[in-house]
Amino acid sequence: MLGDARVRGQTGVVSERRGSYPFIDFRLLNNTTLSGEIGTKKKVKRLLSFQRYFHASRLLRGIVPQASLYLLDEDYLGQARHMLSKVGMWDFDIFLFDRLTNGNSLVTLLCHLFNVHGLIHHFQLDMVTLHRFFVMVQEDYHSQNPYHNAVHAADVTQAMHCYLREPKLASFLTPSDIMLGLLAAAAHDVDHPGVNQPFLIKTKHHLASLYQNVSVLENHHWRSTIGMLRESRLLAHLPKDVTQDIEQQLGSLILATDINRQNEFLIRLKSHLDNQDLRLEDAQDRHFMLQIALKCADICNPCRVWDLSKQWSERVCEEFYRQGDLEQKFELEISPLCNQQKDTVPSIQIGFMTYIVEPLFERWAQFTGNTPLSENMLNHLRRNKAKWRSLLHKQHSSSRSNDHSGQVTSSQEQTLNEEETP
Repeated sequence: MLGDARVRGQTGVVSERRGSYPFIDFRLLNNTTLSGEIGTKKKVKRLLSFQRYFHASRLLRGIVPQASLYLLDEDYLGQARHMLSKVGMWDFDIFLFDRLTNGNSLVTLLCHLFNVHGLIHHFQLDMVTLHRFFVMVQEDYHSQNPYHNAVHAADVTQAMHCYLREPKLASFLTPSDIMLGLLAAAAHDVDHPGVNQPFLIKTKHHLASLYQNVSVLENHHWRSTIGMLRESRLLAHLPKDVTQDIEQQLGSLILATDINRQNEFLIRLKSHLDNQDLRLEDAQDRHFMLQIALKCADICNPCRVWDLSKQWSERVCEEFYRQGDLEQKFELEISPLCNQQKDTVPSIQIGFMTYIVEPLFERWAQFTGNTPLSENMLNHLRRNKAKWRSLLHKQHSSSRSNDHSGQVTSSQEQTLNEEETP
């Protein structure tokens, strides 16, 4: 299953996972030797991180450290707890929650959801080990990424929680399904470099070669997750065949988020819905709908309330533009959607909503039976698209106005020049 030698051994896992993406520096992206050296340093730091383990164990025993990243004002803790009581609401503000938890939204959310769903008791998970694993996942996201960071992972996890509660799906889900859904949502973009697959391919990054240019990022997210699971020994007490099955299914879920496979999943979903042949008693059909749920959660930003949706739109476009600037700096062809001079936020979002989001969420609503949540999401999607269209119209109007103003000025200058010519 996991044929890559980098994944089999703990040392290989850490080296491959932690040393792959020195952020932004193009030379490091292509320097495998230096990348390995950085990975080795980070590997040693992780394996010898007694401080982090000590902190986690003290925290879970109820001993508050004197100076800690997790040390929050009691008012903030109270507000965070209040928000968690409404974690199943679609208007959940993940940005506010991240501030209230001092940048630990993913860890805090996962601990809460694993408890709410009874997963800790069902799988007999050690709390210290569980918390340490969640911290590892959160820390493997790059906070300097405007979009693909731990807050995005927390947002996708919260959305997944909402989808797992949809009546059509919830009544069939097993504890294993729920745990897989939450873990895949939390780790689906782990160690994302802030650039896309075409960038890795054209810069000849070693991961593109490793995964033969197919689902490069998604394969890396999956293998990284497996590496952290094994390193943390979170599931070491379970039978080997169970853990192997969990690893395989996590891979299947995370690989489904590859946007290049969108039509593949849409066609299959449409066929199931048209033929009415989904049997959620069957593990294979349940797994397929978990894949669809994760795909929805991953791209649900346009279906959020406008204030949240707009923030996510601006963040993802900023990440695109950064890649475009990097490509321009090193005289590479600028990737689609990454040219800030040509690709505006409204135009990017309208295209994304029209061709990617709407087809998927219309089918999801059909599956759920047009539940209040599905109707709410589609209503937000339509309103948000209308707002982006309005903003795009204003941009075009402003651009035409500026062009017209410029033409008048040029004409006036030409007239003045002709008058001055003897």
